[in-house]
Amino acid sequence: MRDFTRNHSALALNTATLGHNLDGHGAGWSIERVLDACAERGLRGIVFWRREIGSRAVEIGERVRAAGLGVVGLCRAPYLTGPLALPGRAAIMDDFRAAIDMAAGLGAPVLTIVCGGVEPGTKGVGESLKLVADRVAEAAPYAAAGNVRLALEPLHPVYGGDRSCLVTMRDAVDLCIAVDAPNVGVAVDVYHVWWDRTLADELLRAGSNRIFGYHLCDWLAQTRDVLLDRGMMGDGVADLKAIRAAVEAAGYAGPCEVEVFSARNWWKRDPEDVLDACVERFRTVC
Repeated sequence: MRDFTRNHSALALNTATLGHNLDGHGAGWSIERVLDACAERGLRGIVFWRREIGSRAVEIGERVRAAGLGVVGLCRAPYLTGPLALPGRAAIMDDFRAAIDMAAGLGAPVLTIVCGGVEPGTKGVGESLKLVADRVAEAAPYAAAGNVRLALEPLHPVYGGDRSCLVTMRDAVDLCIAVDAPNVGVAVDVYHVWWDRTLADELLRAGSNRIFGYHLCDWLAQTRDVLLDRGMMGDGVADLKAIRAAVEAAGYAGPCEVEVFSARNWWKRDPEDVLDACVERFRTVC
C-alpha cells in the first residue's frame, strides 16, 4: 500500500469539499483562487462539478494545467433513471452527451455517473439497472471518441429510491461486465461503500482496468443529514486504511479525491483551513 505520510502528491480535491456543488454554500471562491490554493499545498489534481464550468471547459482545463495540476474528473452525468431524471430518454441522452463533451473539453479523463433512482412504475432495482446498462452502453462509444471514461458510482442504499438504483459494488461490477466497454468502470466512494464487507472481493473482480476513481471522506456515527453531513477523514467510523488497502490490492494506483459534503461544518469554514485539514488527514489517517 502506498505511503502517504510524507508525500501527498496523490491527493486531489473535489470542489464539493468547498461547497461548490450547491448554490449558497461555501465561501464563493473563484476557480482561479481554488487552483492557486491547491497548488500552494502541493495538490496535483482537481475534480469539478458541471455547474462550475458552463461554457468555459477548454479555458478552465488550460488554467488547471498551467497551475501545475491535472483535471482528475468531472461530476457528473445526468440521472439516467428514476424520479429525478429528465423527462424522456432523448433528453437524458442529450444531457449525457453534453456532460461527456464538457469532460472532453476540460481534459478530464473520467466522468462520474450517479445512475438515478428506481424508474417510476417499477419496483425493486432490477428493471432500473437494465435501463442504466442500456443507456451507458449507448453512450460509451461517444465517450471513448472523446477519451472520456465513464465511472459508475454505487451509492449508499439509503439513496436507492431517488438518486441511485445502483447501491452495491457487486451490481456496479456486473453492470461493467454487461456493458463490456473498456472505458466503463467504477468509482469507489468511502461514504457509500464503507459498510460493505464484500467490497474487497468485488474490487478484485473488477480489476485495475475497471477502477477509475477513489473518493475520500468519512461517515459520521451520528450523521444529521445523509446527503450533506459527511465527515472529514478520521472523524467517522469508516476504516479508511482497510478500504484503501482493498482498492490498491485490486490494482488501483491513481488519485485519491477528497469529497466532503458538509453544509453544517466544513462548508462554513475558511477554505484555507479546509484544504489544510484535507492534507493533514490524508497524510495521517488515510
